Amino acid sequence: MDDKDEDTDTFDPNLPEEGPSAPPPGWLDSVTGYEEHTGGDCTDQICPPPPDFVPKPENDKNASVPNVMVPTVSEDVARDALLQFVGKKWTYSSKPAKNLIFKELTPFTVYRYRLETFTESRSSAWESEPHTGQCVDGPQNGVSPPPWNVQVSYPPKFTNAVQKIRVPHSSFIKPCHRCHGNGKVRCTHCRGQGLTRCMFCHGSGHSRNRRCTTCHGRGRKRCVSCHGKGYKGCLTCNGYRNLVHFIQLTVTWKNQMFEFIPNRVPEFPLKKFEKVSGEAFFVDENLLGRCLKRGHRISFPLGEPWLYA
Repeated sequence: MDDKDEDTDTFDPNLPEEGPSAPPPGWLDSVTGYEEHTGGDCTDQICPPPPDFVPKPENDKNASVPNVMVPTVSEDVARDALLQFVGKKWTYSSKPAKNLIFKELTPFTVYRYRLETFTESRSSAWESEPHTGQCVDGPQNGVSPPPWNVQVSYPPKFTNAVQKIRVPHSSFIKPCHRCHGNGKVRCTHCRGQGLTRCMFCHGSGHSRNRRCTTCHGRGRKRCVSCHGKGYKGCLTCNGYRNLVHFIQLTVTWKNQMFEFIPNRVPEFPLKKFEKVSGEAFFVDENLLGRCLKRGHRISFPLGEPWLYA
């Protein structure tokens, strides 16, 4: 008989089965200013800003209209541009482009309207981590600040960013809800016995009137899930038995962009304008009074002249 198969721990009837992955209702304490997180609700809750936090709208705060000179296009530049275009088409001949006689060059400027709306939103949710002896910033240190009073590091304007912050004074220690503070849970594969029925002899200990060579006639094998221990380490607290629960604030900055090109030549693809260089002709940036919006920016990038055959 395999000695390793006999090396199993004694069944402990007091060892609990694995509990739910989320805390049950009423497990978590109430935090002032975050009462919407009731019981064990760990879903993200949107936090609208208070009325006195929303800035008043501004008009034409940073509007500027520079004096931009529209560049001109010479015949040599126009011919080189046409030859470059023909060179990308293997079925086109470059001879007409080389011998082309220009009668008139009419450059025109394309304006691209771009509206950028920079928004900030805040949401909060319960999070937890194993308590390994670290300091806990709990209610004994003061009252937790409201979501929109939590200090954050702001990114450059009109750039997407996400920042996660632990709300001050919202942490507290609780026994792990998954293992009930034991640090380990009963193995569900062997039901805490450390042994499982042999799959070759179906627990009889014999196969074809002979002793089963897989289980050595015992009819049972060491559980491969818990290695014969009858229990597993808790994956939520990592065996530390206690968890630190805290409210995590998620701040999301997002830049919404809308572009429009008036009087665009239908034959010219819109995606081509994304590669066009130019300079800002008009920029206007100000704050909006709507909820969760930090401001918007309107710009008119001045594109380079284009030639159309």
